[in-house]
Amino acid sequence: MSGSASAETATRPIIDIRSITKTYGSFCVLNELSMRVMPGEKLALIGPSGSGKTTILRILMTLETISGGHIEVDGQSLYHVPGSGGLLQPADEHHLHKMREKIGMVFQHFNLFPHKCVLDNVTLAPMLTKGASKVTAEKRAIELLDMVGLADKARSMPAQLSGGQKQRVAIARALALSPKIMLFDEVTSALDPELVEEVLNVMRKLAAETDMTMLLVTHEMGFAHDFADRILFFDRGKIVEEGKPDEIFRNPKQERTQSFLRKIIAAGHRV
Repeated sequence: MSGSASAETATRPIIDIRSITKTYGSFCVLNELSMRVMPGEKLALIGPSGSGKTTILRILMTLETISGGHIEVDGQSLYHVPGSGGLLQPADEHHLHKMREKIGMVFQHFNLFPHKCVLDNVTLAPMLTKGASKVTAEKRAIELLDMVGLADKARSMPAQLSGGQKQRVAIARALALSPKIMLFDEVTSALDPELVEEVLNVMRKLAAETDMTMLLVTHEMGFAHDFADRILFFDRGKIVEEGKPDEIFRNPKQERTQSFLRKIIAAGHRV
């Protein structure tokens, strides 16, 4: 690769969202929203419930489609492919599947297979989607389970785990496909308060030790402040304000951001 090509790749956003809309009937969830995420950036999406934060993650994971606009991930169109005459046309399932391999997502409610042990939950996707051998997949799975502090639970069933342990298994499972981008959707909101910290510690470790791009939707404002390179505050399907954590949390410029943070602080959350 030439030097100029390398520089272009380094400066090109890994996620480029341009004027996307998402509607359900007459209800507009995302309204002409644009945002760019650079390779390796750690981004926290905050804002009131229903403001469009989770919808962004689900769209990137191709679990939801867009009503309008354009998205590029890692230099490729996410929802479109070149058609006749160079015009873009809707992507087929094969293209969506290939794009999905670049992205891992950890959900609020774990979504582990209850009838499979921890090791099988982590190895299933690499074996099915990437053709990894059982030996290779299990070796990688044990490494990832060790990283999240659960190597000793490899043969346990999900029902034998605490909520925090299930969520750490879910993180290991998402990492097993070696994604370039990791999406975290309110991953601690279903956990008992005493289990939250063990999951956040794994995410701190990931942020510190990998160069993965990470997008986090959270109501844990203290964690968002410590974790993120940049904070995006959402309201009513738009980005109202964005900036470095200290700028957003210590000196927000927009009244809507100020009002939201006042309520968060009043509810006893650290920012």
